[in-house]
Amino acid sequence: MTRARTEPHDPATATGYPDHPPRMGFFTDTTVCIGCKACEVACKEWNAIPDDGLELTGMSYDNTVGLGADTWRHVAFIEQRKPMARQDPGLHHDLDVLAMAEQGSATSPAEAAMTPTGPGAGSDFRWLMASDVCKHCTHAACLDVCPTGSLFRTEFGTVVVQEDICNGCGYCIPACPYGVIDQRKDDGRAWKCTLCYDRLSEGMEPACAKACPTDSIQFGPLDVLRDRARQRVAQLHGAGVTDARLYGENPDDGVGGDGAFFLLLDEPEVYGLPPDPVVTTRDLPAMWRHVGRAALTLAGGALAAFAATIGRRS
Repeated sequence: MTRARTEPHDPATATGYPDHPPRMGFFTDTTVCIGCKACEVACKEWNAIPDDGLELTGMSYDNTVGLGADTWRHVAFIEQRKPMARQDPGLHHDLDVLAMAEQGSATSPAEAAMTPTGPGAGSDFRWLMASDVCKHCTHAACLDVCPTGSLFRTEFGTVVVQEDICNGCGYCIPACPYGVIDQRKDDGRAWKCTLCYDRLSEGMEPACAKACPTDSIQFGPLDVLRDRARQRVAQLHGAGVTDARLYGENPDDGVGGDGAFFLLLDEPEVYGLPPDPVVTTRDLPAMWRHVGRAALTLAGGALAAFAATIGRRS
């Protein structure tokens, strides 16, 4: 197996794996996501995750809404009044679809053939589709706060939960800057994407990447994926898609770079992602130093008061 070179942002080496495989991760190219949700299905099937129910929210075609204990992969559907780059979505905003429904079988063939993806007049409407997942941060706050060791770093640089060790304390939930990890309602334990650690250990790619029909989800060594992603952004910029940008690939960001990063076509907030994520435990060392100083000051004051009392009595 190819061995990873030592890097300043290599979490496996920092965790204590002296000789380990390359850091593995995901690059999700949202520009080619078709919203099929095959990744969601594959993730649930392989990991035996409970279903989310079949109720629609009434807000979107997306019925899973977001990541959670029972949704480790989530395909977001984001509707925008903005034209697609070099594409004609062909929507027909001048049609009264309710009136067409009232006509029933009397709807003319010409009108019945009109669909959001069919030929027609230009529009300023587009769908941004993006498959979200746990970011497997380089500096993972969930690891810092777990009191039982249920959360651990693997030799691939990923972050995994051992449910049989989790005591359901929930400390990791608010610690995650992305709001990824969640507790399952029926047992209280924490659950999230493992990047299919069991498959990686056997030389297989994660189920979601295996099932993606457009290669929107790409899996491999993280440094290779980063180079590929930069080339893809340059290609899109050359084609006039100037809004294309990478998210989570920078090793110098607030979480040390993500093990799962994305190519986006708009600001991160549009996709429900924090614009400048920071590991939530970054201030803990300074806080403990302040606590230590305060404790020493208090102890010193108590000793001084005690000494003064003894002096007066003598």
